[in-house]
Amino acid sequence: MPKPAFRRVMTVTTAVAGALALSAGGAVAQTAAPLDYVALGDSYSAGSGVLPVDLSNLLCLRSTVNYPHVIASRTGADLTDVTCGAAETKHFTQSQYPGVAPQLDAVGADTDLVTLTIGGNDNGTFINALTACATAGLLSGGKGSPCKDENGTHFEDQIERNTYPALVAALEGIRAKAPGARVAALGYPWITPATADPSCFAKLPVAAGDVPYLRGIQERLNSAVRRAAQETGATYVDFAKASEGHDACKASGTRWIEPLLFGTSVVPVHPNALGERRMAEHTMSTLGIG
Repeated sequence: MPKPAFRRVMTVTTAVAGALALSAGGAVAQTAAPLDYVALGDSYSAGSGVLPVDLSNLLCLRSTVNYPHVIASRTGADLTDVTCGAAETKHFTQSQYPGVAPQLDAVGADTDLVTLTIGGNDNGTFINALTACATAGLLSGGKGSPCKDENGTHFEDQIERNTYPALVAALEGIRAKAPGARVAALGYPWITPATADPSCFAKLPVAAGDVPYLRGIQERLNSAVRRAAQETGATYVDFAKASEGHDACKASGTRWIEPLLFGTSVVPVHPNALGERRMAEHTMSTLGIG
């Protein structure tokens, strides 16, 4: 090959190699940063009762293996976890305890992902319904539907009147602070089976007719979360099918929720470690991440 032609070939080759090197360098420089992930919510988000406990804030009884931590570990996200046991929707904008900032303070314009489980403590829905039905169940020896007979639509009415609009406001608050974030509002996994299991009465002393009554209350709460998510452009993570057969009446190793009595957690009627993992996995599947 004549020298001028050879020089031209070498010049072109060098230029192409340089362009490829710059392209590769640009690709490295543009590697996606970790998701800026903020976890909000109540004890189902916090994993209250699941060891080990986050010692940085004992008031909130937050686990270091709750579903936000599982999601973060599997996605490489940069997690800010402000979940807190007993939180209500109002604690998104109000301090829950002295020294505990409103949860929405953790959300900002750079937030990429927000998850939350919230609403069960508004109106004292979970604790009041469970207490009322367990008390009635013990007094009736497990017969009939004394809790339903006494309370009727009281709990569901409170959910519609108070919890639903509070959920909408909470989700709108997230959107206002982080307009570009993906927001996932999780439903609550089933606490009770669809129908009474006589063998479960010792662990969950609810009368046979009140088992579907309690489940109906939970279904109404999950419906409120779903509708609020749809109204505000959030993603609803539905556990109606995923958690079926993993309620508090099932055996250890199968159940996601611990029973009221004779469970393995210091916080009864809450997700165990398996439940938190499954909540994380179903959330990641719904969002298409991880």
